[in-house]
Amino acid sequence: MDLRHLRYFLRVADEMHFGRAAQRLGISQPPLSKQIRALEDELGVKLFDRTSRRVRLTEAGRLFEPEARRALEQADRAARIARLAHSAEIGRLGLGFTTSGPFIPFVARALHRFRRTYPDVELILREQGRDEQIEGVLSRQLDIGIVRDYRTPVLPDGVVAQCLQQEEMILAVRDDHWLARRPQPPRIADLRDEPLVLYGPPNGTGFTEHFFALCEEAGFVPKIAHEARSLATLLGLVSAGFGPTIIAQSMARLHVDNVVNRSFAAPSPSSLWLVHGEELSPTGAAFRRTILEERDGEAEAGAA
Repeated sequence: MDLRHLRYFLRVADEMHFGRAAQRLGISQPPLSKQIRALEDELGVKLFDRTSRRVRLTEAGRLFEPEARRALEQADRAARIARLAHSAEIGRLGLGFTTSGPFIPFVARALHRFRRTYPDVELILREQGRDEQIEGVLSRQLDIGIVRDYRTPVLPDGVVAQCLQQEEMILAVRDDHWLARRPQPPRIADLRDEPLVLYGPPNGTGFTEHFFALCEEAGFVPKIAHEARSLATLLGLVSAGFGPTIIAQSMARLHVDNVVNRSFAAPSPSSLWLVHGEELSPTGAAFRRTILEERDGEAEAGAA
């Protein structure tokens, strides 16, 4: 059924006059009458009783009228939703992020700005490790992932990565530990005989791999005293004296009793990557644009 036929029918039903209805529609009367007859032929019923003096709805036309209005309203709503979705004003955004992600200022600002700019977009946030996020992007459960890796992540076909920033790995250690008290900055080699608290898989994937590679370069395999699944547990165990840990520099903004953060003597950069499909959804493209603008704005402010 042509939606145009419904609009023509409703205009005649409103005016109860073919001439006035045609004028309101911006067409001549003969084409309007032809379209109404075509609708009646399609339905197999007569919608109007016509005489030279008056037009009125038949019983079938009277019952058809509210249904036709609802059909047009639904069609208009569907078209409006499609336009809003295309402009990212409504829809869904699946966003994965590494634990340290929200502690990075431009990431936090991007999240705040996106929620304010697109309040009707359903935002689904998932704290996940690198491999889980990449799988989520591949399966389209996530539109975008924010992952850590010291190199360009190994990605399947159809998934791409863009480096957002590099920041240093730092040592978080209890304040009475010898590495906290020593004046000289710690080195990776200083951790040779230290029991460590690290993220367990899958959250530590990428970041922990990098740390293990640095230890291998220094000629030792790190001793893992405990593995933690959450940031709170990780830093809580450090505070309790179970051993030092390695965190991204952005995490130094957290204050934990009895824990100090120390930069390594030799910088050990860790990279933050934006991971997404080659073709982004409108909401995904809007968030990607938002986070890159916030990152670039921060860089420009820092350079000023």
